Amino acid sequence: MLKNSPSDGIRNESSLHRTLKFHYSGSDGQAEIPAGSYICDGRTSKGELIEIQCGSFGPLKEKVEALSRKNKIRVIHPIIAQKYIELYDTQGRLLRRRKSPRKGSTWDLFKSLLYAPCLPLLKNLTIELAIIESVEKRTDDGKGSWRRGGVSIADRFLDTIRASVVLSKPKDYYQFIPFKKLTPFTVRELAEKAEITPGVARKTLYVLTKMGLAERTGKQGNTVIYRRV
Repeated sequence: MLKNSPSDGIRNESSLHRTLKFHYSGSDGQAEIPAGSYICDGRTSKGELIEIQCGSFGPLKEKVEALSRKNKIRVIHPIIAQKYIELYDTQGRLLRRRKSPRKGSTWDLFKSLLYAPCLPLLKNLTIELAIIESVEKRTDDGKGSWRRGGVSIADRFLDTIRASVVLSKPKDYYQFIPFKKLTPFTVRELAEKAEITPGVARKTLYVLTKMGLAERTGKQGNTVIYRRV
């Protein structure tokens, strides 16, 4: 029995998800195909399974673990480097367009891996970070979140794929530890060197420690010391 049906995914997917699904499956590939007891977003002409995951990897953990036992699988994780927000009225007329001040980075991956930190260790798994620009369509209909003043998010669209970062093996994640092997460092030192917030650095080290690429070596006062291993 299939654990998710094609209609379930198609009914709830955004235009962004759909565009990425067809792009990475390729013109000679297939979309919404059965694999074991699951439905995958796509499969390339070479047989590699494709999954598009815009949010946390937690809900994908069981599926990817099962499919990777017998298949090569590539999870595409979009990183929104620039988002444009378009606001429409209920008649579909564009009211205004602006750039979102938030800019995503490759370090956002580790927030998404918090509930599946060992997933990158799977032998047949590749995680590809698609660095993109997107458009978020909003409708001023009074039915959305109070945080947005009642404005609803109607859809999300792909604008441009700027670049990609391919992570096929655990060693590929060493690029997120900008220190030499066995050099001690702290969360704050990682944050300063990588130009990220301490919160992001903390999430990064949680995942990399679970993966066995970094380890805690002790404390200086209340400060935890890490090193690359």
